[in-house]
Amino acid sequence: MVKAPTSEPIVLGPNKPNDGQETAVQQAETGTLKTPLKEITVSFIRRTKIHGLKFIFCPNKSKPQQLIWTLAFFLCISLLCTWSWNRILYLMSYPAVTKIYMVWAHNMSFPAVTFCNKNVFRASSITKDDLYHSGYWMDLMYHNHTVIKRSLSILKESHKPALLGLLDFQNYSPPLDYIVNTTEMMGRLGHQLEDMLLECRFRGETCTYKNFSTIYTRYGKCYTFNSGLDGNPLLTTLKGGTGNGLEIMLDIQQDEYLPVWGETDETSYEAGIKVQIHSQDEPPFIDQLGFGVAPGFQTFVSCQQQLLQYLPQPWGDCKSTPIDSEFFSTYSITACRIDCETRYLLENCNCRMVHMPGTSTVCTPEQYKDCADPALDFLVEKDNDYCVCQTPCNMTRYGKELSMVKIPSKASAKYLAKKFNKTEQYIGENILVLDIFFEALNYEKIEQKKAYEIAGLLGDIGGQMGLFIGASVLTILEIFDYLYEVFKDKVLGYFIRKKRPQRCQSDNLEFPENPTSPGVTPNHAPRAHVTPSGVTRTVSDSRRTCYLVTRL
Repeated sequence: MVKAPTSEPIVLGPNKPNDGQETAVQQAETGTLKTPLKEITVSFIRRTKIHGLKFIFCPNKSKPQQLIWTLAFFLCISLLCTWSWNRILYLMSYPAVTKIYMVWAHNMSFPAVTFCNKNVFRASSITKDDLYHSGYWMDLMYHNHTVIKRSLSILKESHKPALLGLLDFQNYSPPLDYIVNTTEMMGRLGHQLEDMLLECRFRGETCTYKNFSTIYTRYGKCYTFNSGLDGNPLLTTLKGGTGNGLEIMLDIQQDEYLPVWGETDETSYEAGIKVQIHSQDEPPFIDQLGFGVAPGFQTFVSCQQQLLQYLPQPWGDCKSTPIDSEFFSTYSITACRIDCETRYLLENCNCRMVHMPGTSTVCTPEQYKDCADPALDFLVEKDNDYCVCQTPCNMTRYGKELSMVKIPSKASAKYLAKKFNKTEQYIGENILVLDIFFEALNYEKIEQKKAYEIAGLLGDIGGQMGLFIGASVLTILEIFDYLYEVFKDKVLGYFIRKKRPQRCQSDNLEFPENPTSPGVTPNHAPRAHVTPSGVTRTVSDSRRTCYLVTRL
């Protein structure tokens, strides 16, 4: 007997009585890889917490009941989707709300107070050189330095002799080394604070002109109290009400007002001062934002600090990025406007005004008259596209309430006239008192906040899910778990089954029920087949070995 190994089993006979057994074996081998989709779905419906699904597929329910449950379920799903979409659209509209509340403080920083005399040049300080170079700017002379007769006819008789002497340029020639300096001329001809300031008190303590810093605006030479510049520390106040702020008495010096002989941007028809209350972080913009204080009155200004906080886009329209300027480090609307006006004049006139920042050339009086003043007026009044300044996201503003009383009274007129060595008429026409204080030691905070965020969206959708279908976040995980089971069955199972080795034909062996060959167990006795050559082929219980038996 010869033993020959083979790599494949051999099929014996045309019948396959053990196909059912083999199918059971295959299912047992692949049972962990393949679960019918129906069983997965039924299992999910039985264990899920979503209301209504189990009643839709419940076999104990009649068809009408299942239909009613189906309609109710899809109606709730529709309402849930509609409301959820509404909340998503509301979130994407970026709504915002404004909250206002009061904050009390133990002490508060006093604001900066800037004031300017309405008159730019003092008549008594003007020299022949000043008139020679700036008479055209003042609309008193033509460009060739000849006097405008219309302007002289408007002058008072008391002013004519002095001005006529200054306006005689027949035998006059300017000094060879004389250079027109508009900044120096404005500083010299403007009203001096040491002459204007009669009395000054802050929180009951005396202050002087040294507590003020000089600043230039379109009104010329102006002065700022508590600017924080020049090494002066910022002042604070501990109480509200009069007597706990700044109180100044000023002489506006109407006798020094330049006579009005024509209409220019520097011409003033009013008598008094212009005042602006602002924070130290922003420059004054007094010609646009200041309020007037008239002589002959004591003006009380009750202030309240307001801190404003806005949201940037897309909830609001404020500017949250730093200012792109070579002149200012902190962004504010006034800083943006001044920076824009400076660039506009540099582009159109190749010079800047005295009050504008930078180191560029200052405009001469002739450039003021011919270019700077008309260009700036056009920019402020008509060109709304060149200077577009956004609101800063954080800013400080001071609300004001003004009240006035007459000064001097009949009882005090003589005393004040004697005290300052002036006439009673002069006191009534030139003296004013300005009292600035906090109404209370608190500030108003106006804050813009997001009205709806992701947390609100999730809360609303979660509430509607619980109301309509009884679902929660864990229910969503159940759905994902169900989808994973389906994915594993359909996709992963497909690839795993595809990679399994295929069974060959020799694996399908058939065994007789009553074997007769010797040496073979009853359960695995193969059936012998006689070939024409007289060789009997016998298969052992091992499916990989064949025995060749020669019949003698």
